[in-house]
Amino acid sequence: MKGSKQSRRDAKQLFQSCQANGVLDEDRVRQVVALLIEKKPRGYFGTLQELQRLVKLDVNSRSARVESAVALNDTQQQTVRDGLSRLKGSEVAVEFAQNADLIGGMRVRLGDDVFDGSVRTRLTRLGEKF
Repeated sequence: MKGSKQSRRDAKQLFQSCQANGVLDEDRVRQVVALLIEKKPRGYFGTLQELQRLVKLDVNSRSARVESAVALNDTQQQTVRDGLSRLKGSEVAVEFAQNADLIGGMRVRLGDDVFDGSVRTRLTRLGEKF
């Protein structure tokens, strides 16, 4: 369900006020939500829904799942963490998993983006070209 334009605008302003140095501050979000619930301004429920959507998008964009054909050692995991943090410009929560179906390489899901450098995908694409 779409909220009003005013609710979206208000939620965007509140979301920006909840950020410190470009990173979402959980304590500020809690304070803003508590204040909204306490004051109950006109259209506050729509604003809360939109704020929740923005926070969820931000949290998802700062979490990653890395699948590799073989288990990565600590040095490799740290290299991947550093690269993802550099890509996003802030700390990224990374979950590592092993997936033998990839044959080789790795697949990284960062929020809604997928970076697939697996051998299986390359073979599939090569097969499609023939």
